[in-house]
Amino acid sequence: MTSTTDANTDTPGTTGTPGTPGTYGKLRAQLATLTTEAFRPELAEIDRLSTEEIARIMNGEDATVPAAVAERLPQIAAAIDATAERMARGGRLIYAGAGTAGRLGVLDASECPPTFNTDPAEVVGLIAGGPSAMVTAVEGAEDSKELAAADLDALKLTADDTVVGISASGRTPYAIGAVEHARAQGALTIGLSCNADSALAAAAEHGLEVVTGPELLTGSTRLKAGTAQKLVLNMISTVTMIRLGKTYGNLMVDVRASNEKLRARSRHIVSLATGASDTAIEAALAATDGEVKNAILVILGQVDGPTAARLLTESDGHLRAALAAVRTT
Repeated sequence: MTSTTDANTDTPGTTGTPGTPGTYGKLRAQLATLTTEAFRPELAEIDRLSTEEIARIMNGEDATVPAAVAERLPQIAAAIDATAERMARGGRLIYAGAGTAGRLGVLDASECPPTFNTDPAEVVGLIAGGPSAMVTAVEGAEDSKELAAADLDALKLTADDTVVGISASGRTPYAIGAVEHARAQGALTIGLSCNADSALAAAAEHGLEVVTGPELLTGSTRLKAGTAQKLVLNMISTVTMIRLGKTYGNLMVDVRASNEKLRARSRHIVSLATGASDTAIEAALAATDGEVKNAILVILGQVDGPTAARLLTESDGHLRAALAAVRTT
């Protein structure tokens, strides 16, 4: 089964007039080898089932995804450690994908600034076809390695950056092109796919192949494969930020209080971390321009706002290290 893009784009290496049986022979043969594209005859009459029965089947399918991710945890952890090491040197985390995979990367990147107070340029999501492809398919964009290289060049890629190519099939040219170009520039590369022995994983320094098997709807990789990709991207960004000191325990101490809900959450976080009274919390936040991590250090370390800022700078933003520095002085 081919995607909309496959069905409307000539594939290098194929012959025949568009629309004739021989046009997409090579690509169809490639897709036939992918577990994410496999047809499941036992579901051939799923449309005859009740809505609840279909939902129950889907729920059962989704329940298999965490186990598939669990099989790759050692490889995922190694990729995260390497990413955190680069980011600690000032590098960026860059996701690159097409279609659903690209949208998931953009989503994960966009959630980092409010959650971890990162600069928007620190975690970046690239989607084939540009921002408009988030809501409207850009035909043919996923088929260009050159487009991926140009998108990375526009970011002025450095050797301290990490590029994560995302593709359920593991054969999407845009994702592979991003990884190949990044690796040639000396950047760290991760290839996240949902098929074994994928070209994407082979191109990357860290190949993460989370094999989720055939989909409920043949070839609809926004389902189990998309869920698996979301879970892995959650791990990459979240655990990397934990390693970078963006949390204190399981508290989001670098949260950016940009609205009323987050301002209330900021106060709750300071309360959980310190057990201080509301009056003390408000005073600490006022002394630190609303910075949660600094306010916690003011209360627990019994220091003023400027001292808290200095200690955190000297500790590379790690609150536990800053607290240890206070206690040893």
